Amino acid sequence: MTEKRFDIIVIGGGPGGYVAAIRAAQLGLKTALIESTHLGGVCLNWGCIPTKALLRSSEIYTLMKHAEAYGLNVQRSSFDLSKVVARSRNVATQLSKGVQHLLKKNKVTVYNAKGKLAGRVGQHHKVMAGSETLLASHVILATGARARDLPGLKTGGKSIWTYREAMVPETLPETLLIVGSGAIGIEFASFYNALGSQVTVVEIMNRILPAEDEEISGLAQKAFEKKGIRIKTSTSLHSIDQKEITNAGKSVNVRVTFETPQGPESMDVEKVILAVGIIGNTENLGLEGTKVKIEKNHIVVNEWGETGESGIYAIGDVAGAPWLAHKASHEGVIVVERIAGVKGLHPLKRENIPGCTYSHPQIASIGLSEKDARQAGTDIKVGRFPFIGNGKAIAMGEPEGLVKTIFDAQTGELLGAHMIGSEVTELIQGYAIAKAAEATEAELMQTIFPHPTLSEMMHESVLDAYGRVIHL
Repeated sequence: MTEKRFDIIVIGGGPGGYVAAIRAAQLGLKTALIESTHLGGVCLNWGCIPTKALLRSSEIYTLMKHAEAYGLNVQRSSFDLSKVVARSRNVATQLSKGVQHLLKKNKVTVYNAKGKLAGRVGQHHKVMAGSETLLASHVILATGARARDLPGLKTGGKSIWTYREAMVPETLPETLLIVGSGAIGIEFASFYNALGSQVTVVEIMNRILPAEDEEISGLAQKAFEKKGIRIKTSTSLHSIDQKEITNAGKSVNVRVTFETPQGPESMDVEKVILAVGIIGNTENLGLEGTKVKIEKNHIVVNEWGETGESGIYAIGDVAGAPWLAHKASHEGVIVVERIAGVKGLHPLKRENIPGCTYSHPQIASIGLSEKDARQAGTDIKVGRFPFIGNGKAIAMGEPEGLVKTIFDAQTGELLGAHMIGSEVTELIQGYAIAKAAEATEAELMQTIFPHPTLSEMMHESVLDAYGRVIHL
């Protein structure tokens, strides 16, 4: 059997894998990409992108219902769920084809197969792409992750959904329980609530969005509850009975029992979405007999994406938290450029990775929370500016929200930024640039922010941290 030789083989075509492959090809390295299911990975096909299409539909529907507040007259607002879902799938398909075009344009050889390590041939790693044998000095594992199940619960059926089933509903559930209040759970809560489902969110921690700043988390809970979303914190799932149940003359599919601070409670709902984290796809990769280590279902890597086996790297979700597409893409570029010998590289700084939740209101953050900054023993300055003080926010009809910034009081270093409100997932990049450029409060104060924009609140929040706020 003829063995095809490459400089780099990438296993997995998600946002980490395909970006790594394209960058490798740009640097003149002969590159192969192995993807068994769909180019773009979970993010593009079943995660980041299509969920945002769903949320956009629900956002427009919400605006339609409040058209009168803008001086507009909408006689009758309604939606066609099948068309909402179809639009989301079409967006994913379009972008997946775009990734295919980019790989072809950059002369990356793509194998539509499962990839697996199969030992060494001299200094090269042997990789099986289905029945074909490939060789390369460097192999990048970018196999992503899948939704975590809870013990004893089988997802993917009629009543208990993961994100996949939740993205393609045939009918709108009248009642819905979401287990987990991270970004995925909260985004689905926003989508289904906006379309009319009675949504309850259960979170085992003492607050929703536990990865976010506590102040922002509290504001988010108030905003969601105001929209009618029921939230139960410090609550753990005890059991789920999937028998067909009739309650008050209505047919429901699931009876859920959970433990709350007040004792056990039960609830009958039509559907349940499990959003309790993810597990790295480390199985069936041929890692046996290698020095690649796996801990807590993720591949262990150093700051350069290197595993314990020479020439084997791992990036993205399979390499651990934070499980974000932009983190995966950045890691892919770093690994490839290090292999190619690009000068002046810096390893990934996790504190510089922004996180976004595309609910309504949106949440975005970067760096340390106020609590973490204080627990680190740092003397800090904290600035806040509310949306109600911003002209653009009021003109948009989006006066609820907050921009919060945290600085080292001694050096002026921007330690963290946390936002809730309209379009904050776009605004956060301004602070990401500031952190990457190691800007202090001085540079941010001297930056001229255009008027009228939401971004002015970023400026005012910085000013507030130093007692110089203007419009508050």
